[in-house]
Amino acid sequence: MPVTGCLSPHLPLPQSECERLDWHPPRFRERIRVIAWTCKCRVPLYELCEAGGQAFIRRTVHEGGRWKVRETSRRRSAEAHAMWAALLSGLAR
Repeated sequence: MPVTGCLSPHLPLPQSECERLDWHPPRFRERIRVIAWTCKCRVPLYELCEAGGQAFIRRTVHEGGRWKVRETSRRRSAEAHAMWAALLSGLAR
């Protein structure tokens, strides 16, 4: 696979049986650690995050001339990593 200047993954098209994730307003009060992310050259941008012993996915989109951030609910790290793998394989959005 040739390198095109992008080192982070790009999401594939959603599969026909793609799971729809629930997106909620972000909690900006807590400190988070971003542990994985998709390439910033394509929007929406997704980040796998950890905070307070739990993990979640953050989605950033550009709507109406401004950036809009949404997050999945917090869950155990193993569950969030499985959800991240599903996102990267086109099985979740």
